[in-house]
Amino acid sequence: MSEETLSAKVIRAVIAVGLLSFCGVVVETAMNITFPILMKTFHINTSTVQWMTTIYLLVVALVVPLSAYLKRSFKTKTLFCAANILFIIGLLVDIVAPSFGLLLFGRVIQGIGVGIALPLMFNIILDQVPMSKIGTMMGVGTLITAVAPAVGPTFGGFVASSLGWRYIFILLLPILIISFILGVTAIEQKTKVVFEILDVISFLAILALFIGLILALNNLAEYAFYQPEVWAWFLLGVCGLVLLIKRSQKLTQPIIALDVLKNPIFAGHVLAFFLFQTVNLGMSFLIPNYIQLVNHSSATIAGLLVFPAAFLGASCSPFSGYLLDRLGAKKPILFGTSLIVIALALFSVFGRHLQNGYLTAIYIIFMCGMGIAFGNIMTSGQKGVPEKNRSDANAIFNTLQQFAGAVGTTLASLIVAISQSASNISQSQATAKGSQMAFICLLVLAIIEWLVLYKVVDNTPRSSQ
Repeated sequence: MSEETLSAKVIRAVIAVGLLSFCGVVVETAMNITFPILMKTFHINTSTVQWMTTIYLLVVALVVPLSAYLKRSFKTKTLFCAANILFIIGLLVDIVAPSFGLLLFGRVIQGIGVGIALPLMFNIILDQVPMSKIGTMMGVGTLITAVAPAVGPTFGGFVASSLGWRYIFILLLPILIISFILGVTAIEQKTKVVFEILDVISFLAILALFIGLILALNNLAEYAFYQPEVWAWFLLGVCGLVLLIKRSQKLTQPIIALDVLKNPIFAGHVLAFFLFQTVNLGMSFLIPNYIQLVNHSSATIAGLLVFPAAFLGASCSPFSGYLLDRLGAKKPILFGTSLIVIALALFSVFGRHLQNGYLTAIYIIFMCGMGIAFGNIMTSGQKGVPEKNRSDANAIFNTLQQFAGAVGTTLASLIVAISQSASNISQSQATAKGSQMAFICLLVLAIIEWLVLYKVVDNTPRSSQ
C-alpha cells in the first residue's frame, strides 16, 4: 500500500462498522438513563437492573477474544453481516420483551453482534490505513463510538420520557440498516482467509474466566467474600485464566496469542487501558443515577446534563489522534489522564453535595480527558507489536475494554447498593454517600493508571517512524 493512499472505500467501511458499534454504545448508555424507570416497571433493585449493562458487556467480552480467530477464518464482510443481523434480532426481542428476563436475553443477542463488530473497525484501520495516518484514523474510529455516550443519555432520557423506553430500541433500527448497506458495498477483503477449527477447550476457559469473575463481583452486593456465592465464582474465573494460558502455550495457533503480553510496554498499556475503561464505565453508571436519585431530576434532564461533557469528549478524539501522529503519544495521553484525575478528585471531595451545574462542569473536564487519551492508548500500545500479532493485540484491547466496562459498572453499582442497603438515611442521601465512595475508588484507579502510562508511553511521533 502506498504510504499516502487512503481510499474512500476504506473510510466508508470504517464508518459502516463504526455505526454498528455506535448503536451498541448508544443503547447501553441510553438504557443507563432508564434504570430508575426499569426498576419501577419490573419491580427490581439497583443490583439487579445493572445487569442490563453487565450482561451485555460480559457477552461482548466473551465474543471479542475470538476476533483474531474469526478474522483468520471468515471474510470480513461475512462477519459484518452476521454482526449486524444479530444486533437487529436483539433489538426486536427487546422491543416486545414482556419481562426483565427476556429483556436481558435480547441484550445477550445484541452483545454477540457487537462483540463480532467491535474489533472489525480497528482491524480494517490497522490493515488498510497508511502508518502515517493510523493515529488520525484511530481517532476518527474512536470518534464514531465516542459520540455514542454523548448521544445515548440524551437520546435515552428524551425517548423514555416522551415515547417510552422501548422506543430506544425501535429508533436504532434505521441506523443499523444504513450501516448494513454501507458495509455490504464498501468492505473489501485484504487478508487471506484460511478456515481453522475453533479450540473448544480455550473457548471454555474464556467462558469460565469472564463468567466467574463477573458473577463473583456481582454477588458481592449480597454476600461476603468468604461465602461460596463469591469465592467459588472467583475461583472458577482464576481456573479459567490458568487453563487459557496453559492451552495457549501448547497450541501453534491459539484463539488469542497471549505471548504478546510478554512485551512489558504493551502489557503496561493493556493494564492502563483496563483501568481507563473501568473508570469510564463506572462513571457512566454513577452520573445519570446521581442526577435522578440524589438531585431528583428527570431522565430527560439527566440526559441533557451529560450531553455537553460526552459531546466535547468525543470531539477531542480525532484531534488527539492527529497530535499523536505529529507530537508523539506521551503528551496527549498524560494530559488527558491528568484531566481525569483532577475531575475525579473534585467528584470525591464534593461527592455528597453535587448540584447539577457543578456536576456537569466537572464531568466536562472528565470526558475531555477521556476523549484525549482513549484512542491514543490503543494506538500507542500497538506501536511495538509485530504486524502478525496486531489482530491478537487488538483482540486483547477490545476484550479488556468490555470486561473492564462490566467491572466498572458492577463495582460502582455495588458500592452504591451497599450504601443504600446499610444506611438508615433516605435513599437520596444513601446514594450520594455511596457515589462519593465510588468516586474515591475510581480516583485511586485513575492515579495508578497515570503512573503506569508515565512509565510505558514513549514520545516518538508515529509519522517519523
